[in-house]
Amino acid sequence: MRERIAISFAPVGRICGDGEMSNLHGRILVTGGAGFIGSALVWALNQRGHSDILISDFLGSDEKWRNLVPLRYADYVEADALRRNLASNADSFGRIDTVFHLGACSATTEKNAAYLADNNYAYTKELATWALARDARFIYASSAATYGDGAEGMDDRTDAIARLRPLNMYGYSKHMFDLHAQATGMLPRIVGVKYFNVFGPNEDHKADMRSLVNKAYQQILSSGRVQLFKSHKPEFRDGEQMRDFLYVKDAVEMTLHFAENARTAGGLYNLGSGDANTWATLTRAIFAAMSRDPQIDFIEMPEVLRGKYQYFTQADITKLRSTGYGRAMTPLIEAVRDYVQNYLVPGKKLGE
Repeated sequence: MRERIAISFAPVGRICGDGEMSNLHGRILVTGGAGFIGSALVWALNQRGHSDILISDFLGSDEKWRNLVPLRYADYVEADALRRNLASNADSFGRIDTVFHLGACSATTEKNAAYLADNNYAYTKELATWALARDARFIYASSAATYGDGAEGMDDRTDAIARLRPLNMYGYSKHMFDLHAQATGMLPRIVGVKYFNVFGPNEDHKADMRSLVNKAYQQILSSGRVQLFKSHKPEFRDGEQMRDFLYVKDAVEMTLHFAENARTAGGLYNLGSGDANTWATLTRAIFAAMSRDPQIDFIEMPEVLRGKYQYFTQADITKLRSTGYGRAMTPLIEAVRDYVQNYLVPGKKLGE
C-alpha cells in the first residue's frame, strides 16, 4: 500500500482539459480505480487538474496495476481494507467530497451468487450510506445488464425498475442495489449510471470480458481473421446482432458530468451512444483501422450463453441530455481507429 500523501484540496473551478471549468473540489474516492472505466475516469480527472484522488481496488494477480502507472493520485487502498476501515472508523480517510463507486465484479459469467451479492450489492449499500451521511456526492455504476433481454424496454425512469428481469447474476446484483436505493428513498440523492457496451484503452486485463475490439485485434494479429457468434434468432442474421457501443472516453465524460453538475437530479441514467450497431459493422471498423480486408468466421454460440444473450441494446439517452449534457458522441469508426492506432498498436495506456 502506498504511504498516505497529504495533498491540499483542489480549488473550485479548475480548468478542464478542453478548456471548460470543472466544479469538482476536495478529495475524490474512485473505487475500481485500477480497472477499465475507473482508471479512465482517473485519467480524465488528471486531465482536469485533479490529483487529490484516493483509489481503491482489488489488484490481485492480473496486470491491471499497469493502468495506475501513468496516473496521478494521492493514495491507494485495497477494497477490503477500505471497507474494513470505514466500518471501524468512518473518518479513516479524512474528508471525501465525491465518490465514484465503479468497483464491482463485472463478469457476466460469474457463478458465485453469494460473492456477487456481497461484493456488488452489500458493499455498495455500505458505501452509499457512508457517503450520504457525510454529504458526499455519490455516483455509482449500475449496468445495462439490469435490462435483461430488453422485453421490458431500456427505460431509465425510476418507476420502471421493478419490471426489469436481468438474465445473469451480475445484472441482478446491480439490480438489487437499484431496487434498494429506490425503496429506501436514497435514489433521488445519488446517481446510478447504466453503462452499455463500453470499449477502449485500459481493458487488457479483463480476459474474457474484454471488448470485441480488443479481442478481434489480437485475433487479426495471430490469424488475420475474426470469429463472431452465429445468431440463434431468425430475426437476426449472423453478425447482425446489435449493441450500443460506447467509447470509454465518452463514458467517463458522461460520468464526470454528474459530479461537475451537483444540482443534476439523482436517479438512474443510461450511458450509451444512443445508436445500435451490428457486430459485423464493428468488426469491419477494426479491420479498417488495421488497414486489412475483413475476414469473418461465424461460430456456434456456447449453450451456456444462449438463454442469457442480449440480441439488441440501444441506450435511450434522452434523460442524460435533459440534464444539459451536450457533447457529441465519438463516431464508432473514429473511436475504433483511435483505440487501435493510438493504444493497441503501440501498447499504450491512457496517460502514457
